[in-house]
Amino acid sequence: MDINDLRSIFTLLVFSAFIGIVVWAYSSKRKQAFDEAARLAVDDDEPAVKRDDAGQQQN
Repeated sequence: MDINDLRSIFTLLVFSAFIGIVVWAYSSKRKQAFDEAARLAVDDDEPAVKRDDAGQQQN
């Protein structure tokens, strides 16, 4: 077994890992978790600037 055989085996292992990650990422089981993560940035519980009933900024 020479270095080229080891490189070929390593390439196949890395490619297999890549395919596994792609299958995991696009599986329908993960869709809900990824949708929740996508909404985190815009899903604030409270606004950054608090305003009273008249629309005035509160300190």
